[in-house]
Amino acid sequence: MKKAKPPSESAVNDHTYRIFPNDLNSHGTAFGGLIMSILDRVAAVVAERHAQNTSVTASVDAIHFLAPAGRGENLIFMAAVNRTWNTSMEIGVKVIAEDNLNDRKRRHIVSAYLTFVALDENRKPTSVPPLKPESKDEKRRFEEAEMRRQHRFKGAQEKKLRRQKND
Repeated sequence: MKKAKPPSESAVNDHTYRIFPNDLNSHGTAFGGLIMSILDRVAAVVAERHAQNTSVTASVDAIHFLAPAGRGENLIFMAAVNRTWNTSMEIGVKVIAEDNLNDRKRRHIVSAYLTFVALDENRKPTSVPPLKPESKDEKRRFEEAEMRRQHRFKGAQEKKLRRQKND
C-alpha cells in the first residue's frame, strides 16, 4: 500500500496568469475557455504530483464562474487534491482575480472540481496514494468530495435506468 500524503505536498498555491487584450471575450472580460484550460493544466500538475504518474482528466464535476476578470488583472490559481479513491482523485481549483494596478484587491471568481485518473506506463489506471487531510478545511473538502462522488454515481445510475426504460 502506498503511503498517505497530505494535500499540501502536491498543491499549487499561486500559479499566476496576467490577462492581456487577446484573452478577452466580446464583453471585455477574460474568456471563460482560457480560464478552463489553465485550471485543467494546474489541476493536472497537482494530480501528477500526488499520483507520481501521468494523470488525465476523467470528468469536470463543476466549474462555477462567480465574477468576471478584466484586462490587466492577474488570475491566481490555487489547486489541491480534495480526496483520492483507488485510481482517481478529485482536484479542487480556486481562481482569484487580483487588481494589479491599484490596491491589489483580490476577489474569488471561479471554483472548479475535476476528477483525474492516474495511468501506468501502459496507459491503464493505476492506484494512487491515499490522502491524509490535516487542517479543518482539508477535512471539510475531503468529506464534500465524497458527497459529490456519490451524487455523480446516483446521477449516472438514474440516467442508465431512464435509457433502459426508453429502449
